Amino acid sequence: MGLLLSRIQDALQSFYGMNARILLLGLDAAGKTTLLYRLKLNETTMTIPTIGFNVETIQPINNVTFTMWDVGGQHRIRTLWKHYQTNTDGLVFVVDSVDSSRFAEAWSELEALLDADLLRGVPLVLLANKQDLPGALPPMQVAEEMGLRKLVGSRWHVQGCCAVSGEGIPEAMTKLSEMVRSFRKARGMQSQTEDSKTEESDRKPSSQDS
Repeated sequence: MGLLLSRIQDALQSFYGMNARILLLGLDAAGKTTLLYRLKLNETTMTIPTIGFNVETIQPINNVTFTMWDVGGQHRIRTLWKHYQTNTDGLVFVVDSVDSSRFAEAWSELEALLDADLLRGVPLVLLANKQDLPGALPPMQVAEEMGLRKLVGSRWHVQGCCAVSGEGIPEAMTKLSEMVRSFRKARGMQSQTEDSKTEESDRKPSSQDS
């Protein structure tokens, strides 16, 4: 267990030098809280009560925050989620690999999230959790069952894991950091291009009717 915790810490250090904001989402009972406990590594978890659901935020290393809440079955308060989506750099979506009866629901919620303006293009790591339990589907099969291959516009990666033991979490965090760096670089280049176009437009003389 100590070795796994050390590997998780090393994986989180791959975010070093970034101000990264990560959303950790999934249906209820998917294993998010257990995963959050593995990520926090003795950091204090702050619970913020909101109307109808709880949001938890941790900072496992400097300048990197993970914000978690449940999705699904809360349509009346979905409008509040946008307040936690601003400036998001990466999305971790946790799925119970054993409960295939909820894959369609999980995909529906994930698709709705990724359609949000503030989350378009944000890289996604799908965690196929509870791989240690009998009946757990392999990670790629979970991705297939959820229809993840239909996803366009966002980079994604699926990773099998066991949040209880920590297995698979180091690999997931390492991959997420790589994707976040690429995403931020691309976003920065796009912003520079848009700024250049604006400057060029401002320099063009305006025509006046004689």
